[in-house]
Amino acid sequence: MKPTPWAAGTPSTTASRRLRVAVIIGSTREGRVGDAVCRWVTDRAGRRGDLEPKVVDLAEFVFPARYPELPTPQMAAFTAEIDRAEAFVIVTPEYNRSFPASLKQAIDFAYDEWHAKPVGFVSYGCRSRGLYAVEALRSVFVELHTVTMRNSASFDLLTAEGEDGEGEDWGGCTDGEQDATAMLDQLSWWGHALRDARAAHPYVS
Repeated sequence: MKPTPWAAGTPSTTASRRLRVAVIIGSTREGRVGDAVCRWVTDRAGRRGDLEPKVVDLAEFVFPARYPELPTPQMAAFTAEIDRAEAFVIVTPEYNRSFPASLKQAIDFAYDEWHAKPVGFVSYGCRSRGLYAVEALRSVFVELHTVTMRNSASFDLLTAEGEDGEGEDWGGCTDGEQDATAMLDQLSWWGHALRDARAAHPYVS
């Protein structure tokens, strides 16, 4: 599925409008499966009438190795995507019981743009299914004044049924559909509630 680009302009506060969801691929490694996992969850989000997903692939951005004094155009472009989004799904692998450095670097480029928005997680890894990465990310996103979803979808690469990410229960996750539905349901509820709250009372950190 190729998500439709978000329309330009200020998001409407109409409760019936679909929620803008940035699905962020956290891995930039060669040979990654993150893009396949991203297709899996983006397809499910796109089938719903309450969500409008858009893929934000960190591999498509060229970020500086050192944090510059002034933001580069690529940093500004990424931050603008975070600002436009009303909710997020983070697709992350687990590296050494945590999440990738590429993801942490990108997260830190924005600050106010994350505030008072919900964050869901889809993780993958060997045996632990990426859950250590999710737990580490939760503490990061607390500092950014977000609301993280209790439920998440996770996949064990050792029991993966294929490498194309097209299976209904990709990654051997027999509860994949239920897990994704629960996470997206929570993301939608919090996203609409927080959108209305930000419109009524601007968030103060």
